[in-house]
Amino acid sequence: MLDPYSIREDFPIFSRHTDRPLVYLDNAATTQRPRQVIEAITEYYSRSNANVHRGHYPLGEESDRLYEEAHEVVAKHIGASRWEEIMFFQNTTQAISSIAIPIIEWGLKRGRKRVLLTEMDHHSNMLPWRRGAQILGAKVDYIRVTKEGYLDMEDFKRKLGDDLIAVTFPHASNVTGILNPAEEISSLASKTGAVVVMDAAQSAPHMRIDVKKLNVDFLAFSGHKMLGPFGIGALYGRLDIMEELVPVVSGGGTIRDVTLSEIIYDKPPFKFEAGTPNVEGAVGLVAAIEYLEKIGKEEIALHEKRLVELLRKRLSEFDWVNVYPRSIPPSHLGVLAFNVKGTNPHIIGKVLGDFYNIAVRTGLHCAHPYHYAIGAPDGTVRASFYLYNTEEEIDYLVKSLEEIKVKYVKSI
Repeated sequence: MLDPYSIREDFPIFSRHTDRPLVYLDNAATTQRPRQVIEAITEYYSRSNANVHRGHYPLGEESDRLYEEAHEVVAKHIGASRWEEIMFFQNTTQAISSIAIPIIEWGLKRGRKRVLLTEMDHHSNMLPWRRGAQILGAKVDYIRVTKEGYLDMEDFKRKLGDDLIAVTFPHASNVTGILNPAEEISSLASKTGAVVVMDAAQSAPHMRIDVKKLNVDFLAFSGHKMLGPFGIGALYGRLDIMEELVPVVSGGGTIRDVTLSEIIYDKPPFKFEAGTPNVEGAVGLVAAIEYLEKIGKEEIALHEKRLVELLRKRLSEFDWVNVYPRSIPPSHLGVLAFNVKGTNPHIIGKVLGDFYNIAVRTGLHCAHPYHYAIGAPDGTVRASFYLYNTEEEIDYLVKSLEEIKVKYVKSI
């Protein structure tokens, strides 16, 4: 069984000396970094720093090796067949933004005209496709969600068709933690000939990912949500499709040759990795993956499941708290959204932070349509867990909310 107390010793931020210990429950936004990741980045800058794919000297070749090995580590981590199927971007947002227009363009040339999104999508997945469709003249449709926040699979089936360019969806909601039936969605979408794109920003840090089993054509996630540094994210892409796509961002590092009349792009993944890449980020991401694999994604998922179900049980005892969704989802991650009735979520988050040193997320969490659909137009308070969170922190959060209810809510 995972031991969060020994794990916390690897995270320098928890040794900060303040009046109250830090209770960090905003892991769906970003996670803290263990010293192993921090040291890997420091080691890279101290011993190996050089631009990649530019210099045939020992330092440059060492940097090349570390960067290309990072592709291999990520490929193995998510079950990809080849390292060439992995592209590095700044984050999930940039990864999806970099392929939305090329995929829509690719589909329109084949007589297809529609992109199917979901009402559950984070804006990082929703907006690139909407913008791409607007520019290129494609249509956008949505898989609706139920009032409880689940994808309406019957609505999805009704909206399938051979006119689909792409079907794109979140593996898990960043608001409610609901885990979607990814394999079923991918299977049904693939039968139409659509490209299947999955946003795994919330799932990749917490559970084992296998792109072959999931049957997706593209999958994106961010390093900073899984103990890695900011500024590095990965995109898996099916090699045969990537070879046909024309990158929307081009420049240094993306080409084999350029004349005044012709551009010959490099092979994937490099034709999508324009400019000087974030080599330090790739090194840090490798260290983060190695850390997570040593502990085990299965153990992490079980630990988070225990925590979120404990919090849900405790909050469900209060008639002055709304929990989203009301019942425990059959499949879910360690995320719980709630509201104190009659009180703006930002106020609750501010009081928890200022007076109790509890870090939670508040607001619409870059998922406005989803909040409107589940009946929380002002947003929610979101507690999200990771491998270093403890049951004592849940107890402290619940007691703090009880105290806030008595001391502050009536006067707000």
